[in-house]
Amino acid sequence: MEIRPSYPLRINKYLAHKGYATRKDADTLITQGLVFINGRQAVLGDKVEEKDVVEVKGIRKEYRYFAYNKPEGVVTHSPQEGEKDILMTTSLKEVFPVGRLDKKSTGLIILTNDGRVTDKLLNPDYAHEKEYRVTTTDELPKNFKKRMETGVDIEGYVTKPCTIEIEDDFEFTITLTEGKKHQIRRMCVACGVNIETLERVRVMNIELGTLKPGAHRPIVGTELKELLTALGL
Repeated sequence: MEIRPSYPLRINKYLAHKGYATRKDADTLITQGLVFINGRQAVLGDKVEEKDVVEVKGIRKEYRYFAYNKPEGVVTHSPQEGEKDILMTTSLKEVFPVGRLDKKSTGLIILTNDGRVTDKLLNPDYAHEKEYRVTTTDELPKNFKKRMETGVDIEGYVTKPCTIEIEDDFEFTITLTEGKKHQIRRMCVACGVNIETLERVRVMNIELGTLKPGAHRPIVGTELKELLTALGL
């Protein structure tokens, strides 16, 4: 019977425990950049929690991909006392969220055990579309669409061009190809508008559709093939 370790574990001890390598050889795998924790490259001394997903490049595994609708009030990563993160609200195991949505925001998050997706989707060198539906507490100014699309100065950084579709005086959709922290909220504040709700409805070709809050569905078939091809995988 396997002895249950006490988490968190140092990454080299984890790899040895799981039979990947001795601790010494595990250190070599880590320094060679072959080990990933939740899609991020590991470094010596990193610690692993039981729910983390660890990958070693060169070792074949079965990749899984899911679309998940994050409810309001759920955090994407690192819950504080009294908070719930995504993995506490789903029955899925050994997957991690790609990217973030803040606690107040809702909508589409891709869950996977494939760290390659994290590398490609979050790399700022690649322009991958993400679409959001936004409602506001303030009426949208007449110059709102033009100002948002041409770039907004948020604390010294001018955002890249985006696409805005005005639905009515208090609702719009926005398509971004970058993802700065709280970007849409900060852009709107700079334009004199406060957000009431913010929902991500699409990541590249993956759409939220009618998925209910807290629910997930597998990404398979043509939908998955199109995603991986667009990511160069």
